[in-house]
Amino acid sequence: MDDVVVVRGEQELFARTAHLFARAEEISCAANDLHTWAASRPGEIQSTGGKRIRKVYRPGVLLDSARELRHAERLGVQIRITTTEVNETIILDSRIAILAGDKSAGSQSYSVVSKPELVQGIVSLFEAAWRGATELSVYDADFAELRLQAPQILDLLSSGCKDETAARTLGLGLRTYRRRVAELMDALGATSRFQAGARAREVGIL
Repeated sequence: MDDVVVVRGEQELFARTAHLFARAEEISCAANDLHTWAASRPGEIQSTGGKRIRKVYRPGVLLDSARELRHAERLGVQIRITTTEVNETIILDSRIAILAGDKSAGSQSYSVVSKPELVQGIVSLFEAAWRGATELSVYDADFAELRLQAPQILDLLSSGCKDETAARTLGLGLRTYRRRVAELMDALGATSRFQAGARAREVGIL
């Protein structure tokens, strides 16, 4: 394999790297949601197969996939949640790194990196993200109330009603409601309320 190979689409990616996943003893993954690396999870995880698997996700994953995450954790997958931006990455045995790229040509591009110096730098970034992230069980407990209110908040945002009206509808104080909206936007990785609605539709919350 060349030091860096760029491929288009998950089908080509996993056609080229399936043997690497099969042989890997340690898999580290950073992603925004469970669908980022869809082809790497062709079904519900039934076993880690003795592999060490670590995954870092953004909080939005807890809005629609908390049950799947808890199931994976019970099977031995180590999962943490980070509120900072992540570089969507898979690392195999600290020897191969796969980086998600752009979608400018209509399909996702991926860079498969095997050059040791480059891989080591990517591993260092992942380890820093892992150390700064929160264990799933801890973050999920704090996130529970927001997850319950998220569909209602998103509906209210979509309706265009004023914050004061939305807060009264939910039985919240205005400041509390606005804090919930900010937390929800952060969980969805959105920079505006409109974008939060769009992102919620993408992940199936709306």
